[in-house]
Amino acid sequence: MSRLSSETLATLPANVLRPGYDRAAVQCGVVHIGIGAFHRAHQAVVFDDVLNADDLRWGIVAASLRSPAVRDQMQPQDGLYTMLVRDGAAQQARVIGAVQRVIVAPEEPQTLLAALASPDTHIITLTITEKGYKLDPATGALIEADPQLAADLVSLDSPQTAPGYLVASLARRRAAGISPFTAVSCDNLPHNGARLRGAVLELARRHDADLAEWIAQHGAFPETMVDRIVPATTAEDIAALTDHMGVEDQAMVKTEPFLQWVIEDRFCGPRPNFGACVQLTAAVAPWEEAKLRLLNGAHSGIAYLGGLSGIAHVHEVLALPDARHFVEALWDEAETTLSPPPELDVAAYRRDLMARFDNPTLRHRTRQIAMDGSQKLSQRLLTPIAARLEAGQGIDALSLAVAAWIRWQAGQDDSGASHQVDDPLAGAMAAALADRHDAADRVAAILAFDAVMPPALARDDRLRVSLTRWLVILETHGAQAALAALRG
Repeated sequence: MSRLSSETLATLPANVLRPGYDRAAVQCGVVHIGIGAFHRAHQAVVFDDVLNADDLRWGIVAASLRSPAVRDQMQPQDGLYTMLVRDGAAQQARVIGAVQRVIVAPEEPQTLLAALASPDTHIITLTITEKGYKLDPATGALIEADPQLAADLVSLDSPQTAPGYLVASLARRRAAGISPFTAVSCDNLPHNGARLRGAVLELARRHDADLAEWIAQHGAFPETMVDRIVPATTAEDIAALTDHMGVEDQAMVKTEPFLQWVIEDRFCGPRPNFGACVQLTAAVAPWEEAKLRLLNGAHSGIAYLGGLSGIAHVHEVLALPDARHFVEALWDEAETTLSPPPELDVAAYRRDLMARFDNPTLRHRTRQIAMDGSQKLSQRLLTPIAARLEAGQGIDALSLAVAAWIRWQAGQDDSGASHQVDDPLAGAMAAALADRHDAADRVAAILAFDAVMPPALARDDRLRVSLTRWLVILETHGAQAALAALRG
């Protein structure tokens, strides 16, 4: 079977959308670090729209900091891949051409540095997950014990981390008299721009105080909020798309119709005329807050409670009436902690979120969402819990979601089936929970785990009591019994 490529574009069915611009004429004004499925279904699509609008300065050089897998998928396809948008029975296939090449950083560190330092490069985007910033989630300080960051603290000749690559390339730009780029974090982190800026400036300061000052004065690290559900692609997805298009696409992604990108309007150089999916704003925080606490908070609760129930996909969890009640109850609690912008109709947003969760064609896996929970818990669940407790309000639904996360650490669901706890702190949490003989002890261990739990919350008896109550039910009767108990 032939692969998708520049040569096979013309053979595709007429209903498959494809690039409407000359890819050979595209300049690469963007470098993206972390070329996973989310980038290919989100930022790359936005820049593809810009290219289709005849501004050919905004092609993408993409990089993986670890695995060659995406490079090996895309290189035989000339960087092309298909985005399949699914909404119920309807679907639309579109070939995206914005990515011009993919670099595997450990194999070609100097090639990535050259791309970042190029005068044609004006914007850097990153989707490297929370752990890629090498920041302590509680303090925001560099994790100096991390082996990769430790190496970058010694030398930036061949960087190993995303902050290391940014600092090393900014040093090259400064030496060559080239202005800094705008670095745009696209990860679901609170104050993601400030965090990225902090990591870059601190690492730069360790090497060259003057460089750090130059970056601080002339660089830009806007806050952003991104939103699109992008489930993992399966072999069955690839086979079905091959049958439809007549060519094989190993780099395809599948997603929903909804796409949102809110960016703080703070750029230090050129930027494209973004399309309708991008909202430039003076303040991202209210948008980010609503997304993290409503969409992402509900997603985490669904993932752990559904996963413990042995349910594979989000829409299948929400087929349970008690699970739908849980989501609405969690939203009721979280909504009181928001300060939404005037443009955001929270009631309509909640309706749209439930419709997105219900989309059966996405097949968004609960175990995929459950990954890296220790890095996500604070902004999604613990921060609204703290706000509710300060206001003297109840936390039943929010604390049930946290208790389900604690239960998930046992590595077994309610039927006894084993699962991997895919989390950078999995080993440390397992050690903290070892030899804890009842639910109250396990809650106490988590409350004392300061890599995740803020000290003020750890001391709050109301949270301890609520978590213990839910964990007893989860461990004794299972997740669905806990959902029924919440509903009453």
